[in-house]
Amino acid sequence: MNEIEAVGAEVLLEPSSGGRAGNERPWIFGLLIAPSAVVANGVIQGGVLAYLLSVQGIGSGRQSHLIALLSLPTFLYFLWSPITDFFVRRRTWLLVGGLVAAVLMAAAFHQKALSSQGTLILMLLSAICSQLVVSSCGGMMGAMRAEKPRRIASSFYQAGSLGFGALAAWVLVWLSSRANHDVLGLTAAALIGIPALFALAAPPQETISVGTFAGTMRRIWSECKTTFFRWEAVPYTACMVFPMASGAAIGLLSGVARQYGVSGDSVAWMNGLLGGLLMAGGSAAAALLPTKLRSSTMYMIVSLVNCAALFVLWLGPMRSSTYYLGVTLYLFTIGTCYAMFTAVVLEFLGHSGKSGSGRYSIINSLGNVPVQYMLLLDGWGGDKWGARGLVGVEAVVGGVGGALLLAYFLMQKPRIADEVAVGA
Repeated sequence: MNEIEAVGAEVLLEPSSGGRAGNERPWIFGLLIAPSAVVANGVIQGGVLAYLLSVQGIGSGRQSHLIALLSLPTFLYFLWSPITDFFVRRRTWLLVGGLVAAVLMAAAFHQKALSSQGTLILMLLSAICSQLVVSSCGGMMGAMRAEKPRRIASSFYQAGSLGFGALAAWVLVWLSSRANHDVLGLTAAALIGIPALFALAAPPQETISVGTFAGTMRRIWSECKTTFFRWEAVPYTACMVFPMASGAAIGLLSGVARQYGVSGDSVAWMNGLLGGLLMAGGSAAAALLPTKLRSSTMYMIVSLVNCAALFVLWLGPMRSSTYYLGVTLYLFTIGTCYAMFTAVVLEFLGHSGKSGSGRYSIINSLGNVPVQYMLLLDGWGGDKWGARGLVGVEAVVGGVGGALLLAYFLMQKPRIADEVAVGA
């Protein structure tokens, strides 16, 4: 079997290699990620489920336990996501995952009590299926060979994830006082299932066949070894687990809004639909960033800009205008960071090859690590020094992490390859 070349951390693709961007349609990933966005960022983590549970008299403690359980697939999906590399094309897996997730979500809302075991199982299965969308998108984006369409795909992917999640949360909460749970379930199913149909227009994917099972396993091992088991993978792994641009403060800023004199209605807008659209706009703006710098370097730069935005909240006067300005800048720049994070994941991944969806899922899952420990650090800072401590801790810790990695990547010689060569 031929050895796989240029797959992994060293890959930086030529910004202008060929005219394939039109055929690859990188913008479509903003639609392809929608089924997962609605399930995870809309229903489960976007506030819809918590709001509906509170209406049914379920306390915050029980709510947090249920949402934490239903959020597990977003951390553990690398365990089952490799299936999207096999049997049928990745876009077929995306279509199946999205449609099945939609049916399961409609069935979950049909249950009498949202806190029942039946509802929990159905929503959990819906979340599991929706993660097939994420891994399929990752494998398809990794099949792109030029840097520019990869950047555009990363930008639209995150914009769609954040935008559809915020839109779904707003629509379902607004509809909850005007319709019964069956209508809510059908609406959620439509928001999940209809975008999944865009999989039919997804970029065509090459079919990689290695014949025997043993040959397939050798191929996968070779790709994994080339991606992960090399010194060049260490700084990319650091990009995944270092504290910059974690976005941990997103869910905590509403809790300190009163200290800036901001009312509840304003918080609902700033940290709700408007906040989601700001992050989506920041992600879309990442497509305009120059591709001359490798994604890892640009990611560090925008992460430092994001830290600078927190300085407004950290050192500015404690009044509502400070909150509005600081949160607006923070949410917009964190959206840009998320888009560049995905671009770094693709740079780390290299070409998809046979195991692109599985490798993408492993790398992407590492990005959840800093979110968890920064939540704890931000909360500690808030308990110790109030609102300024919360944002100050994220600004300082994230800034130090970003500066260290930026210095490393700036000292590295750029590695350019017109195309990623993958062995047969």
